[in-house]
Amino acid sequence: MIQTIAKTNMPVDEVLRIRKNRIQPDYHPVLSASKQAGQPTTEHAEHESQTLSDCSPSCSRRISIVTGIHGDELEGQFVCYEVARRIKEHPEYLKGTVDLYPALNPFGIDSVTRGIPAFDLDMNRIFPGSSDGDMNEYLASEIIRDLEGSDLCLDIHASNIYLTEIPQIRINELHEEALLPLAMLSNVDFIWVHGTSTVLESTLAYSLNSRGVPTLVVEMGVGMRITREYGTQLTDGIFRLMAKLGVWIGPVAEIRTPVISRDPDEVSFLNEPVSGIFIKTRPHGSMLKAGDEIGQIVDPLHGTLLSVITAPVDGWLFTVREYPVVDEGSLLARILTQN
Repeated sequence: MIQTIAKTNMPVDEVLRIRKNRIQPDYHPVLSASKQAGQPTTEHAEHESQTLSDCSPSCSRRISIVTGIHGDELEGQFVCYEVARRIKEHPEYLKGTVDLYPALNPFGIDSVTRGIPAFDLDMNRIFPGSSDGDMNEYLASEIIRDLEGSDLCLDIHASNIYLTEIPQIRINELHEEALLPLAMLSNVDFIWVHGTSTVLESTLAYSLNSRGVPTLVVEMGVGMRITREYGTQLTDGIFRLMAKLGVWIGPVAEIRTPVISRDPDEVSFLNEPVSGIFIKTRPHGSMLKAGDEIGQIVDPLHGTLLSVITAPVDGWLFTVREYPVVDEGSLLARILTQN
């Protein structure tokens, strides 16, 4: 069922709507819609199809899948589609509530803009927002209000257009105890535990975790693209998590055991030594030995090789440059050295 969780009027008779698809085992007419966990009240939201009644005990567990905070990150679009598609194939296995939020920044997605168009504002830097604030703060507060009550939230991101990332979950050490067991079931390749000094308190994930909603931040793929392989991999993990929560009782795929890194010294950063065009010679996800060639920087005007990029250490190439035009100092790759 499609619900509008927040809306605001825009110039020239436009309306910005943030919507979700709520999927539950049973649907029947509403008696008191505002009582349902996580359902918007009529004061702040518009219901665009039949409204649900109070949740039955069978759908009391709830998982929320969020994406589209950044308009140039599209990997989560396929995940939302695939989760809904699989549930539609076997609705008899669904025993809880699945909320899909494909576009928290709908204008950003429509315009292929990372931030909120016209405001030059990163939406993931304004949470938890304020119901009394400006338009963007109001929308952020409504998103938080709607997500509260979830038993688990996945906040799915992609990299930017410049880099591609192995499917990974990033956790700040403040919430490691609660989140790591869940992240281990998510079928990602890598779990990166960050120190408290890197925590941004204005993000959606921090706001939800601080409110008792376990929230996993997923990074995978590349900006402005969909990597179907990664989306399928994460979806398998989501159904494993749904089974863990009791939301799903159907078959689930085998999941991989992720690599976990807590030590910042385990990650080696490679930056561009010169400006030019980067030609990648080793695929993303490669296991490297110190001295292995990763790519070359060339000058297409003069037909010259400017630099050969090699691995400084043994390790795993979990981030690599995707966009070939590079400036001196630009991030080229990350290598996890513990492997």
